[in-house]
Amino acid sequence: MLFEELKISEPIQKALKTEGYTNPTPIQVKAIPFLLKGKDLLGCAQTGTGKTAAFAIPILQGISKEPVNTKGKRQIKALILAPTRELAIQINDSFKAYGRNLGLKSLVIYGGVSQNPQTKFLGIGIDILVATPGRLLDLINQGFVKLNTAKYFVLDEADQMLDMGMLPDVKRIIKYIPDRRQTMLFSATMPDEIGKLASTLLKDPIKVEVTPVSSTVDIIKQEVYFVNKSNKTALLIELLKNKEIQSALVFSRTKHGADKIVKALVKAGNPAEAIHGNKSQNARQAALNNFKAKKTRVLVATDIAARGIDIDELSHVFNFDLPEVPETYVHRIGRTGRAGLGGIAIAFCDQEEKPLLKEIQKLISKTLPVVEGHPFPLIEMPPEIKAAQPAKKLAVKNSQVRNRRPKYKK
Repeated sequence: MLFEELKISEPIQKALKTEGYTNPTPIQVKAIPFLLKGKDLLGCAQTGTGKTAAFAIPILQGISKEPVNTKGKRQIKALILAPTRELAIQINDSFKAYGRNLGLKSLVIYGGVSQNPQTKFLGIGIDILVATPGRLLDLINQGFVKLNTAKYFVLDEADQMLDMGMLPDVKRIIKYIPDRRQTMLFSATMPDEIGKLASTLLKDPIKVEVTPVSSTVDIIKQEVYFVNKSNKTALLIELLKNKEIQSALVFSRTKHGADKIVKALVKAGNPAEAIHGNKSQNARQAALNNFKAKKTRVLVATDIAARGIDIDELSHVFNFDLPEVPETYVHRIGRTGRAGLGGIAIAFCDQEEKPLLKEIQKLISKTLPVVEGHPFPLIEMPPEIKAAQPAKKLAVKNSQVRNRRPKYKK
């Protein structure tokens, strides 16, 4: 199927061709026709499925058909909420790209930076607002944002907002939006609280559920290295000697850990930068831009900071620390293998992380191939010494995720 068959207006089709898009993804095929008719939508979709275009295109087309207000400043007609600054920026960039021929104005607002440039643009007037909940609520309370004219509302990555404790702010923001609106809610998983929120927000919604365009099992080459925790950095440096690794996204469990990895990589001659919550927004965006421009070969990130990162032709993803929630593994490795391209996902697993690896393999219904014969093999502690050590184990949050875990289809 081609975008031309989805009854998308000519200016948007022209913009899509400029971006190199000709064939819609499954979620776009399922969602766009109903959204163009004004239906609410509940989407269960992971990263890499093309969901941003699935909601951006109908919103842009709907707004573009409305009469142009020649008197006074533009009024906000669409609000999109995202959990992280990076994702919000990415969404806004997509609206600008797809709507380049429509003459509409969009703005992204988020915390961690001065609000003055944001309030300046709000004063001029915009059609589309993309925001993180905290900064938006702050600007609403200051009187800089009015949402009484919003006709479209998107809640993206709702489960991530739940994990980050953002839902109270989201619920406060919703009170400022008119009841008569088109609402779209997207979430990779559907825990009970998100299900309840969806039932209050959506009116007779169309439900769309898709897995990533290319299954991680089929497209991305996955492998695991068993290695002692103390040797993980040395193993990473050794593997990065392979010149075929053009760009590598490395996931660390903690912000402090990310900084330590970067320091060791730079010392070993590998251009690397970290991106996490303790970094300023300008520093995070600079690191991301350097990585996209291939000025930096390695980007080390925590999960929250990496949410929404969309990098073309990313060759490798390293799970330096295995995630405590199995679904996070799928999100992480989904950063590579985009648009049908191949990619390699490498996991490091120490003795304490073996239960986490087991949960990941159970989720994806696949046993990861083990790389043998590398320079830093796992040396297990003798049982008598291990028994004398204080009990220490990672929390496998099965109780938190089992009831909301989607079946991962091959």
